This record gives sequence, structure tokens and C-alpha cells, in this order.
Amino acid sequence: MKKIFLIISIICCSIKVSAQEVDLPQYVSHLADNPFLISPAYAGIGTGLQIRLNGVSQWIGVKEAPDTQSLSIEARISDTFGGGITVFNDKNGFTSQQGARLSLAKHLTLSDFHDSFLSFALTYSYTQFNIDTFDNNTSQVLPNRVLGSSNFDVGMLYRYERFSISANVVNLLDRKIEDFESNEPKVLRKYNIFGSYVFSRISRNFELEPSVLVEYREFDKRSRTDVNLKARRGVRDGYVWAGLSYTFLNDQFFTPNAIAPLFGLKKGSFYASYGFSINVNRTQDFNYGTHMITLGFDYERRPSLARCTQKMVIF
Repeated sequence: MKKIFLIISIICCSIKVSAQEVDLPQYVSHLADNPFLISPAYAGIGTGLQIRLNGVSQWIGVKEAPDTQSLSIEARISDTFGGGITVFNDKNGFTSQQGARLSLAKHLTLSDFHDSFLSFALTYSYTQFNIDTFDNNTSQVLPNRVLGSSNFDVGMLYRYERFSISANVVNLLDRKIEDFESNEPKVLRKYNIFGSYVFSRISRNFELEPSVLVEYREFDKRSRTDVNLKARRGVRDGYVWAGLSYTFLNDQFFTPNAIAPLFGLKKGSFYASYGFSINVNRTQDFNYGTHMITLGFDYERRPSLARCTQKMVIF
């Protein structure tokens, strides 16, 4: 029984690490006004200081379903540099992980006339992965397993007026496997491309932003695409917004996997948003979807003297 339990734990560890190590729910990131979680190259663009507290509860109604909390802080630290940090806690059944990511971004102006900018970023991450063996359905006492690992991410962002596209590589280094033989993945590299365009001349104080996120995982060759649409309307001392994210697996082209409506508001320095994701498959029969809440605070500093860290859109 002990051997069976350890094998199950190893399998859970393998699946969890390959799927979510230093990997926060991204449909929240780009729609909840926090593209920094998709690409560290966004750090320092726009608001002087941005804080986002995010909670995601997946598959409500399923016992021990994944639950994630994260806190991200990003800011402009000079006219052409930005930085940020993200700390997170994630729990899934008997496994959990905690970690932090520290990012530094450099911004360059390619053309003032056409508002053309290029940004580069590097992120260092540390994750501690835990397996809780206390409730193992046996009379044996098994030691908990704790694994720590470090890694690096790189990101690049190009902006041309209201168009932007970023390309990122997450977990550059292979993971070291110690103490046991298993199918646990060594390669955790993930690639993503995120592109968007902001239409701001439709009417006064209104923006419409379509965007696409494509993600590919090197280990198991999985890939997915999120097609998104977001609308913002200016109100007194802020704005309100609503959006929709449509997700499909790339080997099942345009067969919907999940649909996520979201909405939020920014009033003064305060920010809040809520959304939920519905799986468009049989798993939806066993849960009440994924629910997402984001709270935030924006602190405005003096405008940057460099245009490369200024926002070229209304909001």
C-alpha cells in the first residue's frame, strides 16, 4: 500500500509541476488589467505603481479542487526601467506549491513619431512544491515531500501605437529529478505569444480591445488559444469594463473548451473585477465552474520623461 501511495504521489507531482509550476491562471491576467503576469516586459509601463491581489477557485463543487492566490506588484523604477514581484500560493488536493517571481524590464524607444517601442525582461523564480502524506489511508507514517527549484523566464514586447505583441519563454532551465525514478518531466518550458489592438476612436471615452493568447508546452506538446474581447467605458474618475474569453485546444481547432465572461471597474486608485469560467465539456456536469476575483490599487507617480514607459491608450 505504501508503494502504491508513493507512486500516486509521484504521478500527482509530475502532472502538477508540468502543468502549473510558476504558472498562474492567465485568462485572469490579461483581461483583469494585469498583463504583467503574462509577460514581465509590461513592468513599468503606464501607472507608477500597480498592485493586484488575485484569487482563483477552480471546479467549484469538486473536493480538493485547485485553489490559487497571488499578489503582484509592478512599478516604474526609472524613466526606462520597470520591475515587479509576484508571490503565490497554490493548492490541489494533497499537493501544494508556494513561490515568488522577481522581474526586471528595460524599455526602448524605436520611433517617437510612430510611437514604436521595444521592451525586454528577465524573471527569476523560486517554487517550493509539497506533497502532504498525512491522510494516506494507511496506518503507516510517511514523510512529507518538499522540493524546491529555481528557474528563469524571458520576455519581449513590441508596441506600435495601439498594437502590442509579446513573446515569452517560461522556465528556461530543465528541472532536476532527484531521489526516485518516475515519469516526472524534466522539461517545463512553456512558450506564449500575446497580441492585442485597442480601438479608441469608436466613440468618446470608449475602448474596444480584441486580443489573442497562444500557449505551447514543450514537454507534452500541448497547446491552447484564448480569443478575447474587452470593452472599456470611461466614467467619472475611472472606467468600467466587460470582457469575454473563448478558449480552445489547438488540436481541436475552434471546438470550445471554456468560455469566461468577466467584468470590473476602476474608481480612483481602487480596482476590482470578477469573472467565471465555464468548461464546455463533460467535466462541467461535475462542478460549478471556475471563479476569479481580483482586487487592486494603482498609485500614480509623475509621468515618465521617456515615452517608452507611457501608455498610448486612454485607460
